[in-house]
Amino acid sequence: MCRLALRTGELPATGGQPAQVTVTIDLKALQRDVAIGQLDTGALLTPEATRRIACNAGILPVLLNGASVPIDVGRTRRPFTGATRTAILLRDQGCAFPGCDRPPRFTDIHHIIYWSHGGTTNRDNGVALCRHHHRLIHHSGWTIRIAADHRPDFIPPTHIDPTQTPRRNPYHQRN
Repeated sequence: MCRLALRTGELPATGGQPAQVTVTIDLKALQRDVAIGQLDTGALLTPEATRRIACNAGILPVLLNGASVPIDVGRTRRPFTGATRTAILLRDQGCAFPGCDRPPRFTDIHHIIYWSHGGTTNRDNGVALCRHHHRLIHHSGWTIRIAADHRPDFIPPTHIDPTQTPRRNPYHQRN
């Protein structure tokens, strides 16, 4: 319910800004998948939690000097909105993970190639995943690719399938 309320854009603002979470991350560590995120309270986040938050967040890059003083502030980017999000949801028709029946309204759009690794925010780099499978993708060794027919294939880790045969979700397939 909180996620739905936040998407409305109708919530009160503080200091002219909607509710937000500030996470500080070293860019090079993020690109190497070892980034520890730090909240403005000082609490630390695992690399997986940091990447998961970044999937749906507005990203505001801030360049710091050697003394950690901001010297440049970039622009916020909000991945997979509007027509791009709609195109992915129409294609995937719900959580695309094999065997999941969650409908589109319960999904996030995940960057197949992480945005922090140069992944683009377009239909062929996005896939609809429910919360459970979104976490699974970030933690378990599954990989995703878009096949020639522009539909997502899920490749299991070798401990699940030594042949790593691509899998699809039969629940949301269009004829």
